[in-house]
Amino acid sequence: MEKSPLRIAMAIALGLSITGTAMAAGNHQIQAAVDMGSASANGTTNVTLILKLRNREALAQYIRDTVTPGSPHFQQFLTTSQFASRYGATPADIARVQAWLKQQGLSSTVMANHLAIRTSGTMQQFETAFRTSVHTFTSRATGRRFHRPLTQPLLPTSIADLVAATTGLNTQRTFHSHRIRTLPLSNQQQTLLPLVHASSSGNPTATGQPGSYTVGDVADMYDINPLYKRGITGAGSTVAIVTLSNFYPSDATTYWNDIGLTTKPDRITQVHVDGGAPIDSGSGETALDVEQSGGIAPDANIIVYDAPNAGNGFIDAFAQAVSDNKADSISTSWGAAEMFNFAALNVSGARDTDTSDAGDLRAFHEILMEAAAQGQSVFAAAGDSGAYDTVRALGFGGGPGEFNSPLSVDSPASDPYITAAGGTTVPYSFSFAGGPTASVTQESVWGWDYLQTYLDTNAPTAGGWHQYLFSVGGGGGVSVYWRTPFYQMFTRGIRRSEKGQTLTYNDPSSGLYTWLKLPGNFRGRNVPDISLNADPETGYIVVSTYDGGLISEGGTSFVAPQLNGISALLSQSLHHRVGFWNPQLYFLQNVFGYGPWSAFHAVNAGDNWFYQGAPHYTPGAGLGTLDVANFDQFLKSGL
Repeated sequence: MEKSPLRIAMAIALGLSITGTAMAAGNHQIQAAVDMGSASANGTTNVTLILKLRNREALAQYIRDTVTPGSPHFQQFLTTSQFASRYGATPADIARVQAWLKQQGLSSTVMANHLAIRTSGTMQQFETAFRTSVHTFTSRATGRRFHRPLTQPLLPTSIADLVAATTGLNTQRTFHSHRIRTLPLSNQQQTLLPLVHASSSGNPTATGQPGSYTVGDVADMYDINPLYKRGITGAGSTVAIVTLSNFYPSDATTYWNDIGLTTKPDRITQVHVDGGAPIDSGSGETALDVEQSGGIAPDANIIVYDAPNAGNGFIDAFAQAVSDNKADSISTSWGAAEMFNFAALNVSGARDTDTSDAGDLRAFHEILMEAAAQGQSVFAAAGDSGAYDTVRALGFGGGPGEFNSPLSVDSPASDPYITAAGGTTVPYSFSFAGGPTASVTQESVWGWDYLQTYLDTNAPTAGGWHQYLFSVGGGGGVSVYWRTPFYQMFTRGIRRSEKGQTLTYNDPSSGLYTWLKLPGNFRGRNVPDISLNADPETGYIVVSTYDGGLISEGGTSFVAPQLNGISALLSQSLHHRVGFWNPQLYFLQNVFGYGPWSAFHAVNAGDNWFYQGAPHYTPGAGLGTLDVANFDQFLKSGL
């Protein structure tokens, strides 16, 4: 199989950024980037130091108490200053870190949460401070330039015990958005229905047409309309979008107007973190995030935090959204395979108190614990590569110059303090390549192997479709870094990691090389938590100027902002923030199960190329899909 730029790009990430005890022995390198020599000594750059939480166990208990009825801290969410004083770094510790930075000639700014210190200076200053050399590289695949340290940055013992992670010196790795187009192989391509002013109630118009769904269809599918009938529109709530591309706000207003939706005027605020992100190929992602969250909650305010897609951009944008504490709920539809997010993994099993170099995993974790304590509900797309998250970047096959495809999950969705948004396929009929009409008869775990089966049977000579199909589907599986969180402990269907999972590379010159051995039978965090329709074949209309106007897409990119908007509705209905969703979701499912009055509908059919649908939790679709009106009633009852 031909090596794609995506495969080569991930080879760069693997060959140049994964080192340490988690990896297979040896210093095998894939020469997928050209070392251009030392980075400019006088060039300025930014680095963020994420400080370790104080009283971590007490914080974890406090988070549980905020969503546990009967607890004295139930719904007592913290302000940023309260969080800083109780769980952030102490003023003395901050002063220690800042004094060291000042000695290195580096300026610094402490965030209000006392959890992050942003620094800036020349490359030479950072090289001296972190005792490393930083080189510039050029990707052989894309021509993109980036810089990264040649050795692991080191901190002096005087402050090393205070810092959880540093991010910014390595601008190599980037994240991808979880949006995906319909299949490019059909001779019966879907025709997008025009957006029309057809709503007299003020609620969003539903098209009822797969591929042209709007937020009005989401309201029909998942029982949101009873809240609208009560006048619940997200008024008084604020949603935040954390993204890595700038966008045209007019796209969102066009979308809302053209589905006949009355929205609050002047509702979008943009916050450009670290100089902000450009308008680029990810702009449609940001547009759909705003359109979906703001369409579900038409009277909610929206804050868009955008940052560059490299270095410390993603971390800084999340830290800013949480430290500002203006948003009641936050979503992101960007991510990367968990196994490429950490540089050291204890293969005998990780734990929440692990202090090894976990890169962005550790940084996200500190920030997300703050969000939970502050009552901010946070959602992340679980990915669009089914049970094999690496395939989105690696391709598949295992031939010369290729990686294999181990089971893997997406980050930050795999973090225990985030609600991972999975994907389903809703019922519809289809035909391809002149074949007969077939149907998906019930809402199913989204995985395009159902299309592969159809094509293998009905169009065996057409060829070429497998490259589009494997392993497209709703992200899900078992984390090999985070342990099973308390809220999943007694949930039927929770899985352990599979045995014998390795990441191998078939080097054209030296043969098969085992790059990474994943822990088997590990009691890991299972994702996703909850799912909604995400299959592009039953997808949605998006307005994106960058992408040419009106397009049809799907992916778990839609589910995360939809849950964000739903959370805003619930906040208005409850007259307070919902808080961390997961303990509440799993409690309701474990106690009340499924049925006509349940907050959930089990997803019994389909698979994401490995995990099957089931009448209980499954890593294919989590707890199932949400019945929003019933969930609202349970929350209002105080259960």
